[in-house]
Amino acid sequence: MNLILFEAAEIAVPLARTDARAIHILEVLRRHAGETFDAGLVDGPLGKATLATIAPDSLTFTFAWGPPPPPADPITLIIGLPRPQTARDILRDATTLGVAALEFVATERSDANYAASTLWTSGEWRRHCVAGAAQAFATRIPCVVPGRSLVAALNSLPSGGTRLALDNYEANAALSECNALRATPVVLALGPERGWGATDRATLRAHGFTLVNLGSRVLRCETAVIAGLTLIRAQLGLLRGGSVNLKNDTVG
Repeated sequence: MNLILFEAAEIAVPLARTDARAIHILEVLRRHAGETFDAGLVDGPLGKATLATIAPDSLTFTFAWGPPPPPADPITLIIGLPRPQTARDILRDATTLGVAALEFVATERSDANYAASTLWTSGEWRRHCVAGAAQAFATRIPCVVPGRSLVAALNSLPSGGTRLALDNYEANAALSECNALRATPVVLALGPERGWGATDRATLRAHGFTLVNLGSRVLRCETAVIAGLTLIRAQLGLLRGGSVNLKNDTVG
């Protein structure tokens, strides 16, 4: 964990010693009572936490928060509902890279059974977003919507911006060479692991999407997410303005 993140409801109550964050604070960061470490409030500010007390079954903290976080990056991902394990990777890594919203949609070639996974029904998805934010040393997590149809998701998009869909078969342009990409917000759509169907492509085009590709190589869905987001962030200038900061598990 590069950052210890807390939900708003957690900051006024003790943290169980069995919680992974408590174990990390005591055994990896090796903090003692009175010592501080980097903390964040989910969708709120960064700050410093002080380990106030160490009880046999819990830890307590005090917090000093900084200013509110910057707005989320103006990127929305629409993804054909993949296998739950693939979705877990995407939730974590897309949050780490930085997006405003993630929508996992039913498409022509989606497996309808994936929508019934406990990943979605139990709220587990949020844990993976929080882990991605902690990795990025950030507090923002995306708005996540699972299970709507592709048509419903596209109908809910705001007007304007750039709309792109990755496709291995009918795209005539490379994402890396898309000159219109600087118009924000950007929506990037990716098909499920079986790819877009003909009806999906027609629907995307009818909603103003341009089909683009990542080159001739066929990538896993989770790899395509990382590659696509990296190219978009580079063209939007979101990879500029800071020095490389390689954090490790001794933050604080």
